[in-house]
Amino acid sequence: MRVYLDNAATTPLDKEVLKTIYEVMESHYGNPSSIHAHGREVRTLIEKARKSVASLLHASPSEFFFTSGGTEADNMAIRSGIIDHGIKHAITSAIEHHAVLHTLHALESSGLIRLSYVKTDEKGTIDYKHLEEILSTNERSFVSLMHANNELGTLTDIERVGELCEKYNAIFHCDTVQSMGHYPHDLSKLKVHFLVCAAHKLHGPKGVGFLYIHHNIKINPMIFGGSQERNMRGGTENVYGIAGLAKALEIAYAEMDEHHEYIQGLKSYMMQELVKNIPGIEFNGETDPDKSLYTVLNVSFPEMEMAEMLLFSLDIAGISASGGSACSSGTNIGSHVLNGIQANPNRPAVRFSFSKYNTMEEIDYVVLKLKELCHVEV
Repeated sequence: MRVYLDNAATTPLDKEVLKTIYEVMESHYGNPSSIHAHGREVRTLIEKARKSVASLLHASPSEFFFTSGGTEADNMAIRSGIIDHGIKHAITSAIEHHAVLHTLHALESSGLIRLSYVKTDEKGTIDYKHLEEILSTNERSFVSLMHANNELGTLTDIERVGELCEKYNAIFHCDTVQSMGHYPHDLSKLKVHFLVCAAHKLHGPKGVGFLYIHHNIKINPMIFGGSQERNMRGGTENVYGIAGLAKALEIAYAEMDEHHEYIQGLKSYMMQELVKNIPGIEFNGETDPDKSLYTVLNVSFPEMEMAEMLLFSLDIAGISASGGSACSSGTNIGSHVLNGIQANPNRPAVRFSFSKYNTMEEIDYVVLKLKELCHVEV
C-alpha cells in the first residue's frame, strides 16, 4: 500500500481542476495582453477567475493579484508593505514560515527595520498580551503572523490580531497558505491588509497563488517589465494556473463543511490509535479541534536508537510524511518551529497531514507500520 500523508507540503490535483486546466490549455492559448480576439478571450478568463476568488472571500476583484505562489506573495507584501510605507519596525514570531522570516531577516540585515518577536507558548500559540505590549511601545509597526502553522497546525486568532493592529495603526500581513480553502475567510469583516494563497495547498496546480491587498493600502510592484496585473506584476500571466486556482477554491468552498468533518475524523482517529498502540506517544502543537488546523498532526515519538531513520523507514513502507516542514526536509538543520516551542530534540517528530482523499484504511496501515518501527509487539 502507498499512503500520501504530506498534504501540508502539497496536495493531489482535483480531477475537476485538471479538467478545467486541460480545457484552457487546449482552447485558450492567446496572450492575455494582446488586443485581438484570441487575447481578449484569455483576458476575460483571467478576470472571471479573479471575480470568482473575490466573491468567495467577500472582497473586490481589484484587491487580488495573481502570483507564482505563496512565497512570492509573502515577499511582495512584506518588502513592499514595509518599504513603501516607511515602516521601521516589524513584529513576527520565531515559528513563522521561512518565506516570512527570511524576508524580514533580509530587511533587518540591510538596516531598514528593527524586528521584534512575539512570545509563543509550548503549543505554538502566540501571546496576545505580549503582542499588544510590543505594538503599544513602538512606532507604527508591520505585523506578520500566519493563520495556521505549517508544521504544528496551531491556529492564530487572526480576528483578534486584526483588532489589535487596527487599534495601534499597524499594517497586518497574514500568511494563510495552510488555511486557505480549509476555513472561510470573510475579508469584508477581517481586519487584514495582506493575505496570501498558494493553489497547490488546496488541490490546485503548483506555481500559482494570489496576494490580497486591502484597497486602503497602496504599494509599488516588486517585479517589473510589463503592465500585467494592473501594473503590479510584470510578466505574462500563468493562465492555466489561474483558471485552476479559481476552480480549486470554488470546489474547496462548496465542500468545506463536509471535508472539515471528514478530515478531522481522520486526524482524531489517528491520534486515538497512536495513543492506544504506541506507549509514550505525544503531539507537538495544539490538538484541540477548535484551535488546530484539522489537516495537520505533528507526532512526537518516544526516543529510539533509529530516530534519524524513521522518515526513511516510513518511505520504504510506502508512507509519505514529513519531518517538521517539507521545505527543510533532507537537510541537517533542525526544525526552527520545533526549536521555537522548545520541543525535546531527542524525540523524533513527524508531521502527518491529511486531505479529502485519505481513508481510515490508510490510517490503520500507517499506525501498524509505526508500531513495527517503534518496536511495539504487533
